[in-house]
Formats: sequence, C-alpha cells, structure tokens
Amino acid sequence: MYVPGFPELGRTLHASDSAVQLSMTAFLAGLVLGQLVIGPLSDGLGRRRLLLPGTALFAVLSLACALVPNVQMLIAARFLQGVAGAAGMVLAQAVVTDWFHGPELPRYFSMLSMVMGLAPVTAPVLGGAILSVTSWRAVFVVLAFFGVLLFLAALFGVRESLPPQRRRQGGVTITFRAMGRLLGHRAFLGCMLTLAFSSAALFSYIAGSSFVFENHYAVSATRYSLIFATNAAGMLLAGWSFGTLSRKLSVGSLLTAGVAVALAGMLLQVALLAGDGAGLAGTWACLFVTLFGIGMVFPAGMTLGQSLGRKASGAASALLGGVEFLLGALASPLVGVFSTGSPLPMAVIMLSAILCAALALLFLARPWKTHDTLPRALESLGSA
Repeated sequence: MYVPGFPELGRTLHASDSAVQLSMTAFLAGLVLGQLVIGPLSDGLGRRRLLLPGTALFAVLSLACALVPNVQMLIAARFLQGVAGAAGMVLAQAVVTDWFHGPELPRYFSMLSMVMGLAPVTAPVLGGAILSVTSWRAVFVVLAFFGVLLFLAALFGVRESLPPQRRRQGGVTITFRAMGRLLGHRAFLGCMLTLAFSSAALFSYIAGSSFVFENHYAVSATRYSLIFATNAAGMLLAGWSFGTLSRKLSVGSLLTAGVAVALAGMLLQVALLAGDGAGLAGTWACLFVTLFGIGMVFPAGMTLGQSLGRKASGAASALLGGVEFLLGALASPLVGVFSTGSPLPMAVIMLSAILCAALALLFLARPWKTHDTLPRALESLGSA
C-alpha cells in the first residue's frame, strides 16, 4: 500500500532510495520468518493463542510505522510488523484445514486464495488513493485500523480450531521436525514449489507492469489502473471458478490446468515479443490469461498441500506460505535489474518462473497420483 509513497517517504525521512526499498525487504523477511515460526508452533500451542497477539501486535506496529522519526526505525518496525502479520496469514490456512474436510475444503480455500491473491495486486491502487489526499504516514494508520478490525474478528469470530487432544506433543523439537518430514515428502515439496514459483511470476508482474504499460506503451496512470484492476479481476474470477469446478473435478486436475493456462499465456507473450508483434492489447490479453492461470494455481496448490500435511497443518501452512513469499520477494527486483525499456525482461522472468512451477508439478507434485503416506508419517511422529 505504501509503495506509491516511496518518493515522499524518502524526502520526509531524508533517506536514500535503497534505504526506503529496504523497508519493504525487511517486511517481507519478517513475513517469511514469522510464518516459518508461528505455523509450526501453533501445532503444539493451538491457533488462537498465537492469532490474537499476532493481530494485536500488527495493529500496534502499524501505528509505530506511522510515527517513526527516521528510516532506520521504519526498517526495524516493518520487520516486526511482518513477523506479527504473518500470524494471520499462516494461521488462516491452518484453521481452514482444521475446520473443513472433503469437498468443503477446496471451496473455502478458493475464498481464502481470492483474498490473499488479490491483496498484493490491489494494495498499490488503494495506497495511491490514500496518498492522493494525504501523506504516506496515513497508509500505516489505515493498516493499524485494519489490524484492530482483524483482532476483533479473531477475538469474537474465530474459535479455537485445534483442541488440546489434537495438538502435537513433544515441544518445539518435535514440532519443527514435522517440517522436515513435510519437506522430505515429494508430493508436498512439489506443491510448495509450484506455489512458490507461481508467486515469483506474480510478484514479477507486480514489480514490472507499471514500467511496461506506462513507459513502453505510454498509457496514463489512470488507464494503467484500469489494466491492473482488470487483471486482478481475472485472478478473482479464477478463484471463484476453482471453488465451483472443485465440486466436479479433482483438485489435482485443476492445479494442472492452472499451470498449463499460465504457461500458455506467457509462452504466447514471449513469442509475440520476440516477433515484434505484441502491441498493448496483445500484452494485456496474455497477462490476463497468465494471471487467470495463477489465480487457479493458488487455491488448488494450497488445498492439495494442506491436505497432504493435515496432521501438521500449521507447519504445512508455514512452508507453503513462507517459501511462496520468499521466492516472490526474491523475484521482484529482477525485473528492474534486467530491464531494457521493453516488456521482454518481465515476460522472460515470468515465463522462467512458470516453467519452474510446471517442472515441480510434473516431477514432484504429480497430482494425478494418490499420496497418502505423509499423514501417517506425521501421525507417527506426533506420537513418538
């Protein structure tokens, strides 16, 4: 949300561009670390015990970000804000896995993924609207307000989903050993990497699309917002389609279809660019198709991954979400590093990421096979 305010933020805090960008990196680092710690711990401590303080601290730290006097304190506050915010992200998936089973699970993951997939692509638009009438500090005040609403929703609307008799015994060592078991399971690892590389493609789009459309195709900021919103609507439509189709088709089939659609969109985009035949309409259409495919991959990958790791759903959620954001954060700067003033670098980076997702799907996840050994292995670990 505060990305459009980077220039003003730098002037206000007398900070360099790299220092301002480091505040974003610090937040993403906190988000990854927080998920990898909070998720596994919740398998032993329960969900609410970590969800309530996490959302409360997110609100407090958001307000702290609004009040910082210098960029060094902003970087520190953003890191801690990421750690606290990770609680909501990782525990939402774990709670859904605790509560729902069978055909209900994909439907609820489709709703969850629509929120989690739409947020990073709509946040800059909302931030721009706030910055048009006030300063960057107000963005963090708005986030603090969101944090308060989240805390109240968790307090009154989210009951404990993991009763004591289902919690993992044996302390932190056993809890984190479950993560090792998950990483050692080929199908789960494949789901995790398919999600992570798809996230890398999405974050590359978020980082590079404004340069592609505004600089190369010379569209106005208003028209770019329309393009951005249309593509975001495509992801929303894909999430809704997954929830509907999952009643008739297997989750594995939908995951494969999502990767295939995203790959087809990017292959066509690179081919058009290489042949100098990609105009504004062609690039927009190819990106819409690609993001529709990614919007299908997210709920399908989360559903399949969480189903495989149901016996340690907190640890599974931590790995799926943590690695997803880690690769997304690493991919974001690549578009700027390799930019040549054309749409090709972004397209090649996105295509490379989706190709890696396809390889993870084909050789590791293999969703057309039945995988039932992981839950038994985790169950035996918990009783050890």
